[in-house]
Amino acid sequence: MESVYSICGMCTVRCPILAQTKNGRIAELRGNPHVPAMAGSLCARGAAGTALLNDKERPRTPLIREGARGEGRWRSVSWDEALDYVEKKLKAVMDQYGPKSVALSDRGGPFRDMHRALLRGIGSPNYCNHDASCARNVHHAHISVTGLGRKDVAYDFANARHVVLQMRNIFESIDVQEVNNLMGALDRGCRLSVIDIRSNVSSTKADDFFMLKPGTDYAFNLAVIHVLIGERLYDEDYVNRYIKDMDKLEGFAADYTPEWAAAETGIEAVRIRDFARQLAKSAPSVIWHPGWMTARYRHSFYVSRSIYIINALLGAIGTKGGLPLINTPGEVGRKGLRKFMDLYPAPEEKRADGVGWRYEHFDKGPGLTHLLYKAMETDDPYPVKAYIAYRHDPLMGFPEPDRLREIYNRLDLLVAVTFSWSDTAWHADVVLPLSTYLERESVVASKNALQPYFFVRNRALEPRYDTRADWEIVAGLARRLGLKELDYDNIESIRNYQLEGTGITLGDFAQSGMVHLADTPIYRDRNNLSFKTPSGKIEIISGLLDKSNIPSLLPYKPIPVPPEGMFRLTFGRCAVHTQGHTVNNELLFEQMPENTLWINSGVAEKMGISDGERVAVSQNGYTETIMAQVTEGIHPEAVFVVHGFGHRLPVESRARGMGLADNMFMKGGLDLWDPVGGAMAFQEHFVSVRKIAANEAL
Repeated sequence: MESVYSICGMCTVRCPILAQTKNGRIAELRGNPHVPAMAGSLCARGAAGTALLNDKERPRTPLIREGARGEGRWRSVSWDEALDYVEKKLKAVMDQYGPKSVALSDRGGPFRDMHRALLRGIGSPNYCNHDASCARNVHHAHISVTGLGRKDVAYDFANARHVVLQMRNIFESIDVQEVNNLMGALDRGCRLSVIDIRSNVSSTKADDFFMLKPGTDYAFNLAVIHVLIGERLYDEDYVNRYIKDMDKLEGFAADYTPEWAAAETGIEAVRIRDFARQLAKSAPSVIWHPGWMTARYRHSFYVSRSIYIINALLGAIGTKGGLPLINTPGEVGRKGLRKFMDLYPAPEEKRADGVGWRYEHFDKGPGLTHLLYKAMETDDPYPVKAYIAYRHDPLMGFPEPDRLREIYNRLDLLVAVTFSWSDTAWHADVVLPLSTYLERESVVASKNALQPYFFVRNRALEPRYDTRADWEIVAGLARRLGLKELDYDNIESIRNYQLEGTGITLGDFAQSGMVHLADTPIYRDRNNLSFKTPSGKIEIISGLLDKSNIPSLLPYKPIPVPPEGMFRLTFGRCAVHTQGHTVNNELLFEQMPENTLWINSGVAEKMGISDGERVAVSQNGYTETIMAQVTEGIHPEAVFVVHGFGHRLPVESRARGMGLADNMFMKGGLDLWDPVGGAMAFQEHFVSVRKIAANEAL
């Protein structure tokens, strides 16, 4: 039996794992036992990694399209032929339109350095990640308040006394370490409050559950701010020390009483007041989570911003048991990894998505993918003609997939780098098959944390098909494009380059797969915090937003309610699947083969809809059917589905035709986004639901 320390790849959390192998097979997968918060545990998705490994329905060789895009006619080719083809097409595009006409998007994460360097090396500024469909609003909200990115603070669940989950379903969208830390805190008396439009799994463990009217989170939060200020429940010393323009906040919140909020949200005023008082009792060891997937409404930025303001009023930002500031290697006296990105100068060309010049208030690091697609569609500000979707499936993750296909048809080259089939891969010109995470090793990664560390993903098994690791694909393209700095033929040389000057060797990872850069978690001095805003303080009135004439405190305005006979379509996660990436996984498919439509029991009764009955969901003449899940646990104005179902690819025998694809019901959705936070507004779409008549053909 051989033990290999690695990193799970079944979702974007990337938990540290231990793979036990025997005779060329995986004998056991479990959480890394050297990580106390893992306790050797994995979630259902992590445990199903062997099914991904053994799946014969994943791409097994490089493929070049024959016939029309999306037709599904492929020619299996060698890696040399595939990479030569990509090189030829890329060079043709760059010769005609310039390097800026090439774009790449991915799902983010810690292993991006080499492929981002490849894009920078050819001279293109057009890197994006998936965050426009996830957490851009959170990130930009935190910058506007503290000057720091959303990942510059930790969530210290283990030491918290009150945790609030709003737009964060921690017990279904699972980070194993966070879940275990929170469960331990709950056992020690930590209070849990959940704010949502439906009774998710997290709400079943809560001391307080607030089922809001959809789209009224901002009203609820403003009322909490009103109580904290009006009853002087905030941390006065912290506020005086760190918060700028407190008087502006006090004046702004004066009219947003709990009584006013009750009429908007459906939550009784007395409950809102009691909730605010409970928060104050636990302060400063409070975590009001600012949200995970917050691409919901066109004002979701302000929901996240109000959450950060509440955390600040309670003294929780920078505090143990709250949102302490994380540490980089340099902040604990260590040298960070050498970056391949630094080998090339940042391109001087402006970004196609407008970030950094047309939209100066956005962080231009990962850009905004939906605005990149707009540039592909309009050639404004210039043509984008080659696109590499690197472990990214926008056709499943963004609204209006049919419109996106038409946009992609304007491209001269679409490349999918993927370890499983996806709608985007099926529509590509070239599929470059990535080895599964159990078959590939990656570059050394760095985790900024209370106790920062370096870590590695090691290869547990040799690839069983003709697939390659990330670095092998990037090196193969770099070799052909003349980027000799990225041309490597072994992972050891790559890792040695990264570790140069750090005082750490490859052998140091042998014991646990990671190397801590500090002996223990380090909490900053709460009385000596610094923030990266123009004022150096937590800003109620943001200097950054002021520069772009954007209000820091947005007056509340109710969002439109569904027309008579229609429902707001909402979606989210479950504990079994990772969006659309796992629905064809044999083990996880057995656990949950299709999604269901949550519909309020009172509404369903009036419509004659029974639990388990198939219903028709429609919008703008388009209809799909789905099984109804009749429940009291959802607000009457909304229906809900787990995201990622409704696959149609013939190569996915299990997932094909199972469940409903929510993004098909988002007409005009590519143009609906939060202008201040940058993220999509996925939940501003309405659908009709009806009982299917007997013998009705659909």
